[in-house]
This record gives sequence, C-alpha cells and structure tokens, in this order.
Amino acid sequence: MKKQPGQGHGLLKTGKFGALEMKRSLLNIIFLVLPLLAAAQEDIEVTTEYPSVVANGQQFSITYTVNAGGGEFSVPSFAGFYKIMGPQTSYSQSTQIINGKITRQVSYSYVYYLQATKEGTFVIPPAIFELKGKEYTSDSLSIEVVANSSQVAAGSKNTDSGNAGVNSSSGDLFVNLGLNRREVYVGEPVMATVKIFTKVDLQGINEIKYPSFNNFLRSDIETPPLTSLQQENVNGSIYGTGVIQQFLLYPQIPGEITIDPVQLTVLVQQRTGTPDPYFGDFFSSYQTVPREIASKSLNLKVKPLPGVKPDDFSGIVGKLAMKASLSQDSVSVNDAISFKVTVSGTGNLRIASNPEIKLPPDIEIYDPKVSEQLQNGSSGTIGSKTFEYLLIPRHHGEFKIPVITYSYFNTSTGMYETLSTDEFTFYAQRVDGQSDAATVYSGVSKEDVQYLGKDIRFIKSEPGKLTKPGKIISASRSFYSIYGAAFAAFLLVLFLRREHVRRNSDLSLVRNRKAGKVAVKRLHAASVCLKNKQTDRFYEEILKALWGYLSDKLNMPVAELTRNNASDSLRIKGVDDEKISNLNNILDTCEFARFAPSASNAEAEKVYDGASQFIKSVENSIR
Repeated sequence: MKKQPGQGHGLLKTGKFGALEMKRSLLNIIFLVLPLLAAAQEDIEVTTEYPSVVANGQQFSITYTVNAGGGEFSVPSFAGFYKIMGPQTSYSQSTQIINGKITRQVSYSYVYYLQATKEGTFVIPPAIFELKGKEYTSDSLSIEVVANSSQVAAGSKNTDSGNAGVNSSSGDLFVNLGLNRREVYVGEPVMATVKIFTKVDLQGINEIKYPSFNNFLRSDIETPPLTSLQQENVNGSIYGTGVIQQFLLYPQIPGEITIDPVQLTVLVQQRTGTPDPYFGDFFSSYQTVPREIASKSLNLKVKPLPGVKPDDFSGIVGKLAMKASLSQDSVSVNDAISFKVTVSGTGNLRIASNPEIKLPPDIEIYDPKVSEQLQNGSSGTIGSKTFEYLLIPRHHGEFKIPVITYSYFNTSTGMYETLSTDEFTFYAQRVDGQSDAATVYSGVSKEDVQYLGKDIRFIKSEPGKLTKPGKIISASRSFYSIYGAAFAAFLLVLFLRREHVRRNSDLSLVRNRKAGKVAVKRLHAASVCLKNKQTDRFYEEILKALWGYLSDKLNMPVAELTRNNASDSLRIKGVDDEKISNLNNILDTCEFARFAPSASNAEAEKVYDGASQFIKSVENSIR
C-alpha cells in the first residue's frame, strides 16, 4: 500500500504526545501516593481491646489494632491462659480529601482467642510492632480471673473492676445509686451515679423513676446512652454493668439528708418451658417480661459552713479565681464603657452572685450582662461566669473604679477566701459644643450651681377653697361589725388552712384517701383501651390499676408488693377471703391474657367489672 505524503510524520507526532501524557500521569500518581505513604507512617499506635475480668474457664478474645502496615507484629506468650486460636487478621482503610488536604487511615487487627485456666490476676506484657527499625508497643494488659459463676452477661467490654460505692450486690439483677462522697459542706458538689448490675439477659429499660432530690440543687451530667454492658467483678461474681445516668447534687441545708431509692422497670428475656433432654436449649422459646428493681436509700452528712460569712460572700463553695478588665481608658462624656469581671473555677458557679461595684455618683451603671461557659464534671461545675457592666460617665474628668472583693468558701482549706481585682482608672473627655444644660446627671454634680432665672417659683398667695369633711367611716357602728365579721372569717380560713396542711402532711394517709380516685382514673383508661379493641393495653392498665390501688391503700411500695403480703394485709384490715380470691383470679386472668392473648371482649368486660367491684368493696370496708 502506498503511503500518503506526510502520513509517517503525523504518526510520529501522535506517539510523542502520548508519551508526554503518560509521564504526566505517572508524576501525578507519584505526587498523590507519596503524601499518603508519608501520612501512613506518622503517629503509629498499637491499641488493645480486652475484658479486665473473666470467670475461670471462660473463653474470651484480645484484639490488637495497628494503624499502619508493612511491619512485623509479635505478641507475648499469654502466660496464665490457654491459647485457643489466633491470630485472625483483618484490614480496613479510608481516604479523605478535605480542602485539598489528604488524610488516609488504615487499620490492621489481630484477634487472639484465649481461655482462663486458673484464678488470680495476670499481667500480659505489651505487644510489639516493628517497622523500619523502630518498635511500637501496646500497653500491658491486666486481667483478673475470678471463680466461675452461673452466667455471665453478654456484650462485655474493657472496664475498671473497682466497685466502690456499690450498696447492694445480692441477686442476679439490681440497680445501685452511688455517691462519690458521704460527707460534704453545704453547697459542695456530690456526684451521684445510677448503675445497673445484671447476670441475666437484659433486653432494655422500660421506665426509670429518679428520686426527687429534696434539699438539693440538681444538675445532670451528660451521660452516653446505655447501648452495651461492661464486665465487672462484684464480690467475686461477674456482672454486666452499665451507667444509666449521673448527677451533680448541691446540698442546700445542713444535717443528715436521706436520698430516696431509684426505681427501674427493665425488660428481661426468660426461657419458657423446660429444655429438651437431647437438644438442650436449641428448640427452647423465650419471652420478654418486665421486672421492677429499686436501689437502697442513701444518707448524706452535710456540714454547715463554719464561722461568720463575709459581707461579700458569693455563695460559691469550691475553688475560684477572678479577673477584671476595662474596654478602654478614655471615653467621651455620655458614651458607654464596658467593665468585665470574670469568675472562673469549680463549684456551683450557676448561682454566683453579681460582684458589688461602688462607683462615684457621676458614673451611671446598669445591671450586668451575664454570660456562662460552664460544664458539669465529677468535681462539680467547671468553667467561668462573666459579668459585663455598662458604665456611662455623666461628667468630664478622671474616674476610678475601686478594688472589687469577692469571697467564697474553699473546701480544700475549710476557710473563707477573698478575691480582689486591681483598681482601674479612666478619663471622660468633654465633647466640643456640648451644652452643660443638656447633660443628665445621676447624682450630685461637681459643677457650681448656676442661676437659670426659672428655677424658683413664688408661693401662691390666694386662699384656696375649704370644704367640710364628710362623715368618718370609723365612727359608725357598722364599721366595727364589718371589722369583727372579717376578723372571724380570717380565723376560720386560717383554721381550715392549717387543718388542710395537717391532713396533707402525712403522705401515706393522702395516698390512702386518694387511692380510690386514682384507681378509677386508671380503670377509665382501661375502658378506653377496651372500646378501641386494644386488648393487650387493656389488661396492662387493669394490672396497673389494681397494683397501684393496693400500693396506695396498704401503704406499701410497688417494688415490695406481692400477692402473699397483699393478701395478708387485706385480711388484717378485715377484707374477707372471697374478695381476696376474686382479686387473685383477676390478676391471673390479666397476666395470662398479656402473655397469651386469646381472651374475648366479653371476658375482658367481665374482668373490668370484677376489678371495679373489688375496688368499690375495699373502699367501703377500709377507711
């Protein structure tokens, strides 16, 4: 085939262009990969995830994670444990480009499965990752092996094994309300922690009733939601634990203060039926049932603040620092100047009072603008509180802001301490063309009094009209009659009010009197559920109405109320056995219908009528 003129030269030019583009692409790839490789070698860390306490014979895993690759990873011998298998390795990476900045994260995981063989506390030496001649080590691991328990809660993670403040450790499920201190001063913060301990399969928390915390100022500490349980050793037994909520409590009165229990309704998974002798639990069925638990009440000793409080006492108990600043040192007359006072430290800074500033009368001062930067922690409220005062000089000249004092009670020294600021000076300049008469003064002016010709008015010399006064009301007989009737009405209202307060002071008697009304409201809610064909909700409301009525009428907490002690208390109060038997039949029907719903509307109406008749009959027999 004959070549056309210029064809070979065109092909040569195209080949050169392709080679140049390939070189550019390679350079771009190199410049892109080099920062990634450099970033991958910076800040290499070896982290671990492991349980701090296990039961003897329990199998568990230890996971080592390295944020770099290409090196050699070695682990210790795991002395004191039997190595089942490992390592199981996995790899993940992510790359981000934000505003031209490239970040790359890699993760290499090594999982080892071990089994505890004997009791005691064992320390596993650090694992070593070697890369380019440098060694990176993990932390040493401390694992406690305790005696084998019947069941270990699932979902455990790494946690501390100390349980200071646990005031209840009996049973397979309980809740604890712990305080970090049991003796404090008035106003000194106390951290309260609500923590759950379980050996059973916990499905969730249905309801939480916190104490009212009377005689305390309460601030919630931000607590992460409870999504998984951690494994801890409590008196030789392993529990799955989790913190539900933490509070900061500031006692307001001295003496012995009692904190009421925390009440929880949790959902527990229970097995129904008996296990198969051949297949065990493989074909077993499970159901979730509610279970009520409560913590123990706590006593806190609160000491009064010693000595005489200073006049400038801020009300803060803790540790404070103070500083002040002036926005400028020169201002025109009638222009504003900002004066800031900042109080920082620990303590209940939310109730910090305004610092008192004593200024000359020629300076007008406004109420301060208060801004806060506070955060609740285990040692109390931490942060700062700023008071910004607006000052307006109404006269020219030099002014001084005197020293400001601010006192607080230092818990570490047990004494009152006084903070003070520096003395500030600023100058108010006269504005050209400003009239002295236009100046508004908040106090006595330093200028000489000027005669304006209109500041004195003559006394009026013409006599005024005189009128004869009318009849005095206090001279009539009806006035004393009305006064006596009003006084008698006042005594009657005072007597009725005191009687009302006396009757309502005993909470148990109030609950007893209102038990019927509260039960009727709950039965009304059950009837609404019955009309809406919400059968499950209907039986639940009937149970709440009956148990709530018995709790109020018999003055027994719901958590301690059982069929046996309820029946015994009803018999003591004169309720016959037939009514008690009807009550037990209604409770059996409701509980069976909740977990095996097959009842008809007719049976539900019969249950509703039976519950209503029981409450009416008990109301008539128990007063």
